Amino acid sequence: MTLFTQQNQTNDRIYTVSSLNAQVRLILENEMGVVWLVGELSNLSMPVSGHWYFTLKDSRAQVKCAMFKGSNRRVTFKPANGTQVLVKARLSLYEPRGDYQLIIESMQPEGDGRLQQQFEQLKMNLAAEGLFAQSLKQPLPEQPQRVGIITSKTGAALHDILHVLQRRDPSLPVIIYPTIVQGEGAAISIAQAIGRANARRECDVLIVGRGGGSLEDLWAFNEEIVARTIAASQIPIVSAVGHEVDVTIADFVADVRAPTPSAAAELISRDMGFQTQKINQKVQQLRHAMRHYLSGKQAQTIRLQHRLDRQHPQVRLNQQQQQLDELAGKLELAMRQRLSRHQQHIDRNSYKLALNSPAQIVQAQQNRLERLQQRLQDGMDRRLLNASHKLAMAAEKLETVSPLATLGRGYSITRNQKGQVIRSTEQVKQGECIRTTLADGEIHSVVSEPAQY
Repeated sequence: MTLFTQQNQTNDRIYTVSSLNAQVRLILENEMGVVWLVGELSNLSMPVSGHWYFTLKDSRAQVKCAMFKGSNRRVTFKPANGTQVLVKARLSLYEPRGDYQLIIESMQPEGDGRLQQQFEQLKMNLAAEGLFAQSLKQPLPEQPQRVGIITSKTGAALHDILHVLQRRDPSLPVIIYPTIVQGEGAAISIAQAIGRANARRECDVLIVGRGGGSLEDLWAFNEEIVARTIAASQIPIVSAVGHEVDVTIADFVADVRAPTPSAAAELISRDMGFQTQKINQKVQQLRHAMRHYLSGKQAQTIRLQHRLDRQHPQVRLNQQQQQLDELAGKLELAMRQRLSRHQQHIDRNSYKLALNSPAQIVQAQQNRLERLQQRLQDGMDRRLLNASHKLAMAAEKLETVSPLATLGRGYSITRNQKGQVIRSTEQVKQGECIRTTLADGEIHSVVSEPAQY
């Protein structure tokens, strides 16, 4: 009985591949939630559907990613292979292939993204601790007796603050606590200046700030040590960092946030519009409270949106679109390969036809005939040259033994009437006619008497 029951229980948990992948996808999406990753883009593909597909990798591992067009429209830079990025993503599973992948919700360049991520993480942690709570905010004095300024002694922010205070309330005493506001050690320097002002108790309100800049330039005012020092200050603090669009952690934890250093000076100084100043202060507090309230509601909305996204039909449509893009890519590749094979077949047949063409054969025979004619002509030229050479040599040899050559050296040949060469006096008689041949002609003579020597 026990064996039968266990077998039934095992059979009840048999999955199909599709149901298993669907179950795993739900587990990944529901259990892991949102993750942040840093990596390098590779294999980036942007099909006509508007979705992006790519691989996110580091030196030891990689993961496939999909970023659908509803999300990638918010990307403010042009991604490319090799770009280091910071992404916010949800884990998922591409069911048709069983591939684990990330669904990217946002993407930023790594440097700015890291700072923004640190900013959001610290903001969330401090908010959870209650450092931004309105109940902890100290009211600014209605008539401050002495103002402390914590900023760079050479910066434009100090000049702006002093200019406004001089214009609105020249009698208001000012104490400057100089500090560095950017770079290494700036956060510690700012925290020390706040601590020094609290220890001396010389003023009843502090302005902490600097001029505008990039997120990296303002980063000292996003450090935890500055935030906790501001929160622990017994003197009310007005945060005046950057321009109106710049927001730092110091703005959230300070008692009042001013959009600019000049606005901070306007806020704490007395003038004919003192009542207006109080109203502005309340408006600032209300805005701060509203930002805090809206921030909480926005976080809640994002959580609910994520839950809705996981159950939304669009998720399934996106997966089907991804599968369609993949199949379209395979079809295109197969078509290119088939066309390539047909083209190769046509090229081979064209080559064979060209080899067997009558024109090619005639041309080949013509070329062969021309080669043979050239060989015949070369052979005849060589025969004539050899014959000419032999004739010249024979002529030279003949010239060597020719009587004419002997005659040319001054000799002569004498013949009798019979044409015989006379070699001795005994061969002639007195009164006989003889003929002497010289190089340039003949002499006819009559023998008178042989000479005696």
